[in-house]
Amino acid sequence: MTKPTVAVFFGGRSVEQPVSAASGSGVANALRERGFDVTAIGITRAGEWVELPSGAAFAIDSADALPEVTADAGKSVAIDLGPGSRPIADVYFPVLHGPYGEDGTIQGLFEMADVPYVGSGVLSSSLSMDKEFSKRLLAAEGVPQGAFAVLKPGEELDADAVVEQLGLPIFVKPARAGSSLGISRAKSADELAAAVAKAREVDEKVVFEAAFMDVREIEMGVLETLDGDLEITFPLEVLAMGEDGWFDFDAKYLDNPEPFNLHPDYPEGVAERAQDLARKVFRLLDCRDLARVDCFLAPDGTVYLNEVNTMPGLTPMSGVPQAFAAAGVSYGDLVERLVTLAAARVGDRKDAA
Repeated sequence: MTKPTVAVFFGGRSVEQPVSAASGSGVANALRERGFDVTAIGITRAGEWVELPSGAAFAIDSADALPEVTADAGKSVAIDLGPGSRPIADVYFPVLHGPYGEDGTIQGLFEMADVPYVGSGVLSSSLSMDKEFSKRLLAAEGVPQGAFAVLKPGEELDADAVVEQLGLPIFVKPARAGSSLGISRAKSADELAAAVAKAREVDEKVVFEAAFMDVREIEMGVLETLDGDLEITFPLEVLAMGEDGWFDFDAKYLDNPEPFNLHPDYPEGVAERAQDLARKVFRLLDCRDLARVDCFLAPDGTVYLNEVNTMPGLTPMSGVPQAFAAAGVSYGDLVERLVTLAAARVGDRKDAA
């Protein structure tokens, strides 16, 4: 059977561009090694689309040299997505993180063009990206998670009220971002204003989360199968911590070559409960193809949801590819299966009509 052609999109306008560039170039090159005809489309911070040369690679080597897709990295390209247009590929694979990519925006573009794409749909992507609304929906469904509060765009901070509601310490996060960017841990009310200012450099809407104490941070990859079942990895444990004691950007990407324990020892039943929670959350948020579900394991064995990522980091050393590799699904297998899932949806909406 002829393999579908694939267009891989990465980079993007969000602050998570370096992670997207590293993930996307890894995906493109892995698919090429598997015999796929791949077109790599890099998106610059200004929103320009450039076709990158075959084999272009981006790596996160140091904080002073983060990879970035620039206009001179390839040739400028305009992609015709209108009715009657000729698609540049059979399957579109958006390896984009954060706003303008993981939040339903590019998914809406692909839906309007009626092209098959990898990953969750418009509503699921948007909902999962927004920490406020995903938390509210999941709380209504009884999903265990920590206490939180929200500071809307234009609202003024009342630090004393936030501390009274959540206690200390408090994690302060941009509501619609990932890769631990813009996040601070405030240990006093006096630190909240600076933390809010840092978060608002990324997103005007800010989420406050009560910090969990003495917990283990765990992650699971969720992969859909062609028949609609879900494969959920054994929960890996996050080992790497930054200077402030949590899994920040440097700890994730720069400081530790082995940030995870892929075979941690859990009390009886914990892994199964965590996997059940991941399955429930994936279904509640109407996710598709792939997701990463992050949780906290409390000393009493309770598993609390932290957040969901509908397009997790996909470098070979990222948590989800490592967890699947430990389960016997190689990096190449993983990305090929994602393309196969999207390709199987060709004509679905037309057939339904």
